[in-house]
Amino acid sequence: MNATLLKPGQHVHLLGIGGSAMAPVAGMLREAGFRVTGSDSGVYPPASTLLETLGISYFSSFDAAHLAPAPDLVVVGNVIARGNAELEEVLDRKLRYCSMPQIIEDVFLPGHHSIVVGGTHGKTTTTAMLAWIFHVAGKRPDFLVGGIAENFGKSYGLGGGEEFILEGDEYETAFFDRGPKFFHYHPDTLVLTSLEFDHADIYADFAAYELAFRRLVNLVPRSGRVVHWGDTEESGPAIRAAAEKAFCAVETYGFREGNDWLAGDVVVEGDCTRFRVAYRGREFGAFSLAASGRHNVLNALAGIAVAHSRGISAESLAKALASFRSVRRRMDVKGEAGGILVVDDFAHHPTAVRATIEAARLRWPGRRVWALLEPRSNSMRRRVFQEALPLALALADRVVLGGVFRAQQLDEAERLSPESVAESVRKLGRDARVIADSSAIAEFVAGEARPGDLLLVMSNGSFDGLCEKLLKRLAALPQRPAETVRP
Repeated sequence: MNATLLKPGQHVHLLGIGGSAMAPVAGMLREAGFRVTGSDSGVYPPASTLLETLGISYFSSFDAAHLAPAPDLVVVGNVIARGNAELEEVLDRKLRYCSMPQIIEDVFLPGHHSIVVGGTHGKTTTTAMLAWIFHVAGKRPDFLVGGIAENFGKSYGLGGGEEFILEGDEYETAFFDRGPKFFHYHPDTLVLTSLEFDHADIYADFAAYELAFRRLVNLVPRSGRVVHWGDTEESGPAIRAAAEKAFCAVETYGFREGNDWLAGDVVVEGDCTRFRVAYRGREFGAFSLAASGRHNVLNALAGIAVAHSRGISAESLAKALASFRSVRRRMDVKGEAGGILVVDDFAHHPTAVRATIEAARLRWPGRRVWALLEPRSNSMRRRVFQEALPLALALADRVVLGGVFRAQQLDEAERLSPESVAESVRKLGRDARVIADSSAIAEFVAGEARPGDLLLVMSNGSFDGLCEKLLKRLAALPQRPAETVRP
């Protein structure tokens, strides 16, 4: 079904409207002049807040009656499977339907220069950063980010400018389209931030995962551009192999000589990171970023490279980066009680866990770091990261693993063993334990933590409200002496 046949004023109904991308797309459709409704099994903040702010009505359940009268188009989210009451009604009545990426492809991308940010790590932050850079430069970008971009207070914008900046998700599109979402985004400029195995639930192995990115690169027109992380020893051969499929200009960025864009003189001062950038051997500019961590400097380098190719000056870039406020749930300070800091982060891959712990140590030096991890993502729930995860977690001083999310859905042979991970962390010299229940985790940690500690909560979900439970429990405790960090 070609969604370009739609006309403003027609009725679009979204199945799975509460999704992190579906709710913003509902907002985009509303702003573009369509009448929008939707259904989901439960809609929670920030999706519910966005939809209510925009006056978009939705059902908190699925029922065939929600499709009467028939909408002009049904957008089917990728979490919707056969057996869903509304989906079955759509198929029985042969109502027009499409996927979420397809409606972006057909309705929003035509006439734009498509800037797509793909990769295993960093794509949400880099996409939000690019949107802010182009906004500050006065280029009025359209954008869609897989998280709340703090500078905008939402996940999308329709500025009406030439560029559409998109997070390129490699996850599958819909039950009727098992290819990755990013195939629908037709990049003119493509950023590849990294390439490591992920989404073990839909990719059989790393070769299949890598192939999707190679095909994405092959979609970039010869007049386009590919920008990718180029630090050979760390980025690995896969990202370079993918870039070899390009028929267009290719630029690299990183910390090592040989990259087109090179960062150096990196200095961390509290919440601020300062660095200098050279372009092909010549000084380009000095920049500051209100974020810690080497990975954030790499995200900024990618943004600088893309913005420069679109005519944005170093002066404008410096202004944008200095005022960039990141994405919600990326090193998000939730509060402090009794001198103990609680920080929430989206990390759900060993590499992201490592980067988050390292960034936390840079931002809050001298604090004893607790890593509290929920194995929740479709890959983290599986054994694929059983060996890599302990090495990342052992960078913290103390470790607590929650139970595997929806463990009963996986065979024991396929499922991650938190107990084995904790045992491996202990062999690396750090205290580690498994506590399945979030309330029990809060009780244990509150009893053990001391003033000056940093509780780093990592999950791609809510961890059953662990941050809030920790703050509540900590606030009820008497003052205790600070703990000295072990070397």
